[in-house]
Amino acid sequence: MNVEQVYKDANALLDGHFLLASGNHSSRYLQSAKVMEYPKKAALLTDALATMIHKAGIEVDTVCAPALGGVLTGYELARSLDVRSIFVEKKEGGMELRRGFTIAKGEKIIICEDIITTGGSALKAAKAIEALGGNVVAFASLANRGFCKRVGGNDTAKPECSLPENIPLFALDDFTFEMYAPEDCPLCKEGKSEAIKPGSKS
Repeated sequence: MNVEQVYKDANALLDGHFLLASGNHSSRYLQSAKVMEYPKKAALLTDALATMIHKAGIEVDTVCAPALGGVLTGYELARSLDVRSIFVEKKEGGMELRRGFTIAKGEKIIICEDIITTGGSALKAAKAIEALGGNVVAFASLANRGFCKRVGGNDTAKPECSLPENIPLFALDDFTFEMYAPEDCPLCKEGKSEAIKPGSKS
């Protein structure tokens, strides 16, 4: 599967001047919500991701996504894996499980995002799950921004990666874009545009 072409076909690989969640700027942006807009297309992606997870022999009881960005992807991956889907939500300094969701001690859980950049949100979700007795067996996403090493990928983990080395990351492809600190951003220095944040506030 050509994942980059899937994003392009969905108008989800954007060119412009973007403010990322990290505070850095970039000229390219992945808008996964546009890919997940069509259930059949979403199913093709998460079925492929589920196949990777099955081939690796990962046993899973539940998929947990950080809200808001990962909820659709997490739900579709749970459907592909035929397991339960839950999500955690932001609270000050971290994330928590709400809405009556519960976790059994030792329950095997995959943390699923739409995109893994440094893995900060996924790690907060994992800590929330582990604090309740859950066992995080893997991380998963449609796309990996190249800071973390995914199973089967060619990139090595960068210092910025927050994910633990002993838990595998599954993603369909690597997308490595140039990113700049605001003070070093060439787009800002050109003065022709202002960085925008097209993603969710979560």
